[in-house]
Amino acid sequence: MGSITRSLANNITTSGVILPAGITNSSVSAVTSFANASGGTLILLSTQTASASATISFTTGLDSTYDAYEFHFINIRPATDDVTFDFNMSTDSGSNYNVTKTTTYFQAYHDEADTGTSLAYDTAKDLAQSTAFQTLESATGNGADESSSGTLQIFNPSSTTYVKHFIANLNTYTYHNYTINAYSAGYGNTTSAVNAIQFKFSSGNIADGIFKLYGVKKS
Repeated sequence: MGSITRSLANNITTSGVILPAGITNSSVSAVTSFANASGGTLILLSTQTASASATISFTTGLDSTYDAYEFHFINIRPATDDVTFDFNMSTDSGSNYNVTKTTTYFQAYHDEADTGTSLAYDTAKDLAQSTAFQTLESATGNGADESSSGTLQIFNPSSTTYVKHFIANLNTYTYHNYTINAYSAGYGNTTSAVNAIQFKFSSGNIADGIFKLYGVKKS
């Protein structure tokens, strides 16, 4: 038995689990491929790039293939200064974006001058059984270097049994030189399958930005 084999054997438990000490560059150098890791892997489904776009809508890709989906927003910049970035869900493939929602919203902020800080729940941006668009962040500036970035997760959108939970976290470079870290969450109060999602600013176009939709690989 070679030294590498003995070292690996000494680091395997009676239940067959390889301990961290048993994994080294030498012990895995000859491996050409690994089986797919289970759970948590993001699978890119589609990408959209905004360019003076009134809305960005994802009308395909949300189905029963995955239990959870994740949107990534990269440098989303509005054409209009000081607006909110919002989303809504659809159960009719995008003919209407009007799912009834109950949500929460809170944010932390800090300005560049180090004179203003806060952590607060914002009741003006939550919803109670409303079909309105949900705010994901606020006060985005339209300056050349200003934008918002972050993520939105939606869970089991194709379920016909449960409501549709979502969690979002975005960071914003605001029109008045603050960083705002906004958290929103809630549920679409419908047992119909959600099969489309739309994003827009509260006023004006989406000047630019990248939108990515991922499926979260099942375990």
